[in-house]
Amino acid sequence: MSPDFLKKIELAHQHPKTLPGEEEIHAFITKTLQFLFPELGDVRFNSILEIQTAHNVLRIQFEELLKKTKACDPDCTASLSESFFNSLETIYDRCVEDAEAIVSGDPAAYNYKEVIRTYPGFLAIAIYRIANVMYRLDIPYLPRIFTEYSHSRTGVDIHPGATIGQRFCIDHATGIVIGETTIIGNNVKIYQGVTLGALSVRKDMAQTKRHPNIEDNVIIYAGATILGGETTIGANSIIGGNVWITESVPAGSRVYYQSQDQLI
Repeated sequence: MSPDFLKKIELAHQHPKTLPGEEEIHAFITKTLQFLFPELGDVRFNSILEIQTAHNVLRIQFEELLKKTKACDPDCTASLSESFFNSLETIYDRCVEDAEAIVSGDPAAYNYKEVIRTYPGFLAIAIYRIANVMYRLDIPYLPRIFTEYSHSRTGVDIHPGATIGQRFCIDHATGIVIGETTIIGNNVKIYQGVTLGALSVRKDMAQTKRHPNIEDNVIIYAGATILGGETTIGANSIIGGNVWITESVPAGSRVYYQSQDQLI
């Protein structure tokens, strides 16, 4: 290594540690998920007191993460923590609805507990729902780390800023991308390899609506790519596998390839 390179590394390490490490964040994700869904861990609470104690421990850990987050005002730590933990019941209810939607939409799934324990699609949705609450509270750093942890575990890349409605079903998971400004309605089901992305990745579009809108009761089959902030897939539509869509589709549509060069 050159002396100049060694000096650069030395200077980098002289900066004080002001952000939580990934291991701390991943530990909190795991404990939060296991608190909500015991199927994901070995611990079972035997009383309300044990639940309250575990809740308090989680809150302390979360506040420690917030304190280590450089861009987070220390004076806001308690109020942000309270707002987040007040949302846990809603997160739990939405995740159970998601699990039940997966059960109802997948003949291979026997019950929602099996889905919670074994389905990567459920795990990706659950972590997204936790991260999305933090994102809406303007908590920096943590939401993206949460969803990138999920990405590494499941192959599903959901930006924490996406808006996703109730009873969301991801089947098979791998290779799904859902961009930051995507809006997904209720009772939507998507399969592996689906991209809900932007038509352009120019930096000057950072504050604009770049990703599509998916209305209620839409099914999107494997490999479909839907791009653009003005693109809307109308309610009750079915989007076939491997299609490429950059324009809106009216409600009740069936979109698929009839041949290699003809889109219906």
